[in-house]
Amino acid sequence: MKTPFLIRALTVLSLCFGIVIPALSQDKLLTILEEELQREMQSLKKQEIPVYYLSYRAEQSASQYITTSLGALVNSAQAKNIQLTVTLRVGSPELDNYHPMRDMYDNTGYSLTVLPLPDEPVAVKQAIWNATNDAYQQAVTKLTKVKANIAIKVEEEDKAADFWLGPPNVYVEPPLKQQDFTFDKALWEKRMKKYSSVFLRDSDIFNGISYIVYRTSRDYFISTNGDKVVQNRTSANIAVTGTIKAKDGMEMPLVETFMAFKPEKLPSDDDILKQINSLVDNLVKLKNAPVAEPYTGPALLSGKAAGVFFHEIFGHRVEGTRMKNESDAQTFKKKLNEQVLPENLSVYSDPQQKEFNKQDLNGYYLYDNEGVKGQKVTVVKDGVLKDFLMSRTPIAGFPKSNGHGRAQIGNQPIARQSNLIVDARQPETQEQLRAELIRLAKEQNKPYGYLFDEVVGGFTNTGRYSPNAFNVTPTLVYRVYADGRPDEVVRGVDLIGTPLSMFSQIDKAGGSTEIFNGICGAESGGVPVSCISPMLLVKMVETQKKAKSQDKSFILPRPDLETK
Repeated sequence: MKTPFLIRALTVLSLCFGIVIPALSQDKLLTILEEELQREMQSLKKQEIPVYYLSYRAEQSASQYITTSLGALVNSAQAKNIQLTVTLRVGSPELDNYHPMRDMYDNTGYSLTVLPLPDEPVAVKQAIWNATNDAYQQAVTKLTKVKANIAIKVEEEDKAADFWLGPPNVYVEPPLKQQDFTFDKALWEKRMKKYSSVFLRDSDIFNGISYIVYRTSRDYFISTNGDKVVQNRTSANIAVTGTIKAKDGMEMPLVETFMAFKPEKLPSDDDILKQINSLVDNLVKLKNAPVAEPYTGPALLSGKAAGVFFHEIFGHRVEGTRMKNESDAQTFKKKLNEQVLPENLSVYSDPQQKEFNKQDLNGYYLYDNEGVKGQKVTVVKDGVLKDFLMSRTPIAGFPKSNGHGRAQIGNQPIARQSNLIVDARQPETQEQLRAELIRLAKEQNKPYGYLFDEVVGGFTNTGRYSPNAFNVTPTLVYRVYADGRPDEVVRGVDLIGTPLSMFSQIDKAGGSTEIFNGICGAESGGVPVSCISPMLLVKMVETQKKAKSQDKSFILPRPDLETK
């Protein structure tokens, strides 16, 4: 019996690879963190300026990467590490070293330490001790600056405390199992090469990349408040991107992404290839498409485009931490219980929703990066603003966290989005929305309206010292002609505007609800998020021309074409 088992095991290992992080090592790290937290705090609370709160957030991760370009393998690698972020607070919850500094730039919140493997506990403790000592020195210096800043400035508008301790949370998941780390390297190298080779179909596609990242992590959060939260996360992400260049120099990328918590839950080979071939077809259309002129008029946003729009333009403006900062525009801070969206729309954020229509959601988690259980927050109900996303940083009227304190390891958590879901009451069909788009175009004496089908992201400014505007980056845009002509692809479009004006123009919603899984980068680093929205009809949008390269198209043919 032993011999067949051994042969079978060796066969599996030859086909797959996985980064081994034994369960014992995972448990050792928690013990080390707890011991060092207690030891450090015994000394720190006795200092002349004592520490009232200390937390350690550690991330033990293993990642496996495969990248291919135009059918060839570029990179196939694996990595593992353990990283630590220290949060140390001096003063009191009412006023501490994380108090916002007015008219001063401050980056003292960044704290990233790479830890040795837990099999060497003394070395791990040494690294934690060193990081904690540095954090204390920075905290004392910062608190002095905070007090001076308050003394020389006018009275602050928001007098809420700087920190909410709350009741302690204890939640410890069992260690990851060995099968959680297993990843079929040979299979996915073959699939990735197949995906990027599709871009060889057209000679003007100069960039065709596909990659997969499978990441496992065990995340630890412990604090002197009594919090002990240990949770696991796995995620498999595929991105396929191609770029084509028009004769006028404009480069046009299109991207297709796929996400699941495990590689085996990703779409089938046939389904992914079908979408990549459609992407290439659209790239070819874009190459010969007319350049869009600046435009104002009605538009449809597909579910995916509307999701990104809401994330960028609305979601960041309901993140509570920003409203503590007086340099922020605070768009919605004083609009509680006022109508901010059409009455047929509601918006909520729910980090504990793991999937939607059987598709995994990237913004899912049980506890946030401050050890608080994630809660469903109804931000807008029937168009009326009801709540904000909150971390442990209070604002006036909102003294507690609702589990949205999030950060990439190394950064200090602030209020961030999770799964942002737009819900439409009495939705229209896609055909009804399209008919209404054409009606509005005729009413506004426009020859066409726009359909924003695909977007790759965008950015928004929420500060007071520059225009409080947004720019969403569409990649696939159609003119929908009022006279019944077939829809026409156009290129070079940026969707721009100011938030309150744009929200007031949202008219109807419906059609198919779509999901956008991605990573949101903001002040506390990149965090996984999801946006879910139906199609939106907007009575008036504004677009501008997209920036473009001034370089001529490629002089030399692609090498693969020379050999044919």
